[in-house]
Amino acid sequence: MEKHRLLREFSYNGIKLADPNPEMSLEQVREAYSPAYPELTTAAIEGPEITNETLVYRFVRAVGAKG
Repeated sequence: MEKHRLLREFSYNGIKLADPNPEMSLEQVREAYSPAYPELTTAAIEGPEITNETLVYRFVRAVGAKG
């Protein structure tokens, strides 16, 4: 039996985001992308969804009322 690691891919608002480092936790990846996408700081992480040989995680913005 052969073992190989599945690639990770991240998605936010229809944008595909590459995995900055496979050794990073999901939370660390979210932190790495938060300077470019500040709304990710409160986003939930959904997944993974397996497509081909890729694990796809989605960042989903928190929905709520302001004020």
